[in-house]
Amino acid sequence: MNAPFSDAVQVGNLFFLSGQVGMDHATRTLVEGGIKAETKQTLENIKAVLQHHNMEMKDVVKCTVILADIEDFSLFNEVYKTYFPQKPARTTFAAKGLAVGAKIEIECVAVKN
Repeated sequence: MNAPFSDAVQVGNLFFLSGQVGMDHATRTLVEGGIKAETKQTLENIKAVLQHHNMEMKDVVKCTVILADIEDFSLFNEVYKTYFPQKPARTTFAAKGLAVGAKIEIECVAVKN
């Protein structure tokens, strides 16, 4: 992909991850199944970026979550909390119109120790 951004940018021991959506990178399409399926895929995509930089989900200290519909908050949260038992700081809001028609986008900051 020739996107005008990086998956992650390192500044010192901080890694700023670009927003991920629930896209299956093998097929380049959004996963089907609604907000829970998209949330799971989004978080798996974040996990893959972290692993590429020799980090894990436990290294995430801050997330910004954008939902296409704030009504999806509780369903999104059911999946999200299974990936982040350490409870990183988080901001969640809804916005009209996410890239590729996604229901959710998540960006993170991770610390590499």
